Amino acid sequence: MPLQVIVGAQWGDEGKGRIVDWFAAQVDFTARYNGGDNAGHTVTVGRQIFKLHLIPSGIIHPQVVAVLGNGMVINPARLLDEMESLRKVGIAVTPQRLHISHAAHLITPAHQALDGALEAARGKDSLGTTGRGIGPAYTDKATRRGLRMADLLRPDFDERLAEAIAEANQTLNMLGAPALDPAAAGAEYRQYTRKLAEYIADVSSELDAALKAGKAVLAEGAQGTLLDIDHGTYPFVTSSSTVAPGALAGLGLGLTAARDARVTGVVKAFQTRVGSGPFPTELSGDLAVRLRGTGANPWDEYGTTTGRPRRVGWLDGVLLRYAVRVNGLTELAVTKMDILSGLKTVKLCSAYRDGGKTFADLPFGPSDLSPYEPLYEELPGWEADISDVRKWDRLPSAARNYLEHISAAAGVPVRLVSVGPERDQIILAP
Repeated sequence: MPLQVIVGAQWGDEGKGRIVDWFAAQVDFTARYNGGDNAGHTVTVGRQIFKLHLIPSGIIHPQVVAVLGNGMVINPARLLDEMESLRKVGIAVTPQRLHISHAAHLITPAHQALDGALEAARGKDSLGTTGRGIGPAYTDKATRRGLRMADLLRPDFDERLAEAIAEANQTLNMLGAPALDPAAAGAEYRQYTRKLAEYIADVSSELDAALKAGKAVLAEGAQGTLLDIDHGTYPFVTSSSTVAPGALAGLGLGLTAARDARVTGVVKAFQTRVGSGPFPTELSGDLAVRLRGTGANPWDEYGTTTGRPRRVGWLDGVLLRYAVRVNGLTELAVTKMDILSGLKTVKLCSAYRDGGKTFADLPFGPSDLSPYEPLYEELPGWEADISDVRKWDRLPSAARNYLEHISAAAGVPVRLVSVGPERDQIILAP
């Protein structure tokens, strides 16, 4: 079977976790290929809410083998906490079901301390990072100073970790931040070695063999297209490749693995983002509160990882077309449609205006969106609560019309529609 990739088509938080969960019922492997515990994927099954930050969402299904790819950066403390939280609710997390790439990079206490100190030093120019050490870990990877999962198994790991911490302490001292204790870090990471050694594997070889044997592999992206290090709203981006082609490099797969791949872009029925950066269709006031929610429900617009309230706005068709192009999306899964119920009208940004010119697409990518004024299509809304709808033809005609406009703006079909947080609140589009 061909590879399937699920990727966020906005600034993350699109609801990828529950879409991955829906598809994972039919696959053999689910594999994360980028990012670290700055991601947060939520899956609701009955009264049980799973909030996963590192382990692929598909592990909730008993037949699935979950893989953490080489493109990730991993905080072993958080990974072990997540493994234990899954075990407590009856999910089997064993070396047979969870495999970690030997080439995935480690997040150390140095990375976390540097992340916080550097962000504080930026002051009003802060990037809005999660403070989890993601950026510094990828920096060490790029400068070839990083420690990888396989290094945990080396007899000289303590010495190598101590060297990394001593080097970080020099920077922390210049920033006026407290120094770290290399001995304490070494003792801590020896415990992680004991607990994680059996999970470290050659996942590239494993996934290649699985695809050649006709097994189904689902690649799960973290964050979203507009946070990609190359293709996002730079510099307000993450430190990894979040787009679908990054799945190949982040899992150690060749181009032939992508032949006839199914690439699903997950997009909210409106737009959100966390942290700083441009947002042409952003709303404020009562309508923003209406879309965001109050935070009383787990599925309101508050970050799974940070708890920060998300900025909200109308769906941006210009950015969606861009996401279709750079990912090679073959279809869309639209989430949070139920949130728009009760609005008299809904808007969809169809183009930008700048200096008397109209742009249907971005001239130089999304790094500088400040000059643009969004141009909207205004469409009729619908009053009915659609959270119990399970068939396309039972949706209000105005809701179907809005989804058809999204498809037309994107240039690819809408295949799935989510009308609530529960696992079964999914509609298949014709």
